[in-house]
Amino acid sequence: MNMKKKNIILSVAVIALTACGAKKATVTDADTSATNLVSQQKDEQAARKLNFVRQVSDNAAYQQNVVSKINFTLNTGSKNLTVPGSIHMRKDDVIRIQLFVPLLGTEVGRLEFTKDYVMIIDRIHKQYIKGDYNRVDFLRDQGINFYSLQAMFWNQLFLPGAKKVTETELKQYDVAFGNKGAANTVSLRQDRLTFQWLADQASALIQGADITYAGGSHGTTTLHWTYGDFKAFGSKKFPHLQTISFKSSMSGQPKDVKVTLNMSGVTADSDWETRTTVSEKYKEVSVEDVLKQITSL
Repeated sequence: MNMKKKNIILSVAVIALTACGAKKATVTDADTSATNLVSQQKDEQAARKLNFVRQVSDNAAYQQNVVSKINFTLNTGSKNLTVPGSIHMRKDDVIRIQLFVPLLGTEVGRLEFTKDYVMIIDRIHKQYIKGDYNRVDFLRDQGINFYSLQAMFWNQLFLPGAKKVTETELKQYDVAFGNKGAANTVSLRQDRLTFQWLADQASALIQGADITYAGGSHGTTTLHWTYGDFKAFGSKKFPHLQTISFKSSMSGQPKDVKVTLNMSGVTADSDWETRTTVSEKYKEVSVEDVLKQITSL
């Protein structure tokens, strides 16, 4: 083979190898670019979700106390009871609801939740229940303790078993963004428990909270909490209307209970006793007995 032909073959080979190399590099660059784009989009979405959860968390009221008159309505399907009452809450300490005889103002019942116990008092029949949260079925079955209840009464996010939600823990929540005008859904899952909070897109105020406990063959229990009539409370807004719906099929007998708290004259008053002392004349009974007596009034 003469030198001219050798040079032509060598040139073609070099061009071919260069073309293949360029093509391979081009494909690699495109793949890398696409991967980077997907990663960037995920990071942006995660940052958007975290920012919204942070807005929801930042709506929490700063006050240490919430005190208000209430209209308390209890609906069990067969009965509908409405009585005046009051609510006293001190952050990280106590939640107390008192119920009165209409017009007379005599107390007929009291519910008191502290970090250590749940107490329900029936003044009419001079009986009460007092014990830890494991003694109240619907609290125990849904993994709810004092701090969980407090967060729901105070219109806040919570983590089951935790005293408060830290900045780092905000990343544990997921967010599903609703269509224009619809609420966003903040969610959290733990074992058989599912937690969802509906929050307004613009204000990030929690409009509702749902807790679902899937008990498998034992049935399902749900707690649905809705909030409305938001009014200024210091520099934040606080819901003056709260509705709590409890549904359970775990006992074989479907239970459907709805409680409405309509607040008026909300203040941050701190001049009140945080613990109730029960008279020795009162008899300790089961929670079912107390609830049965109160709802039969």
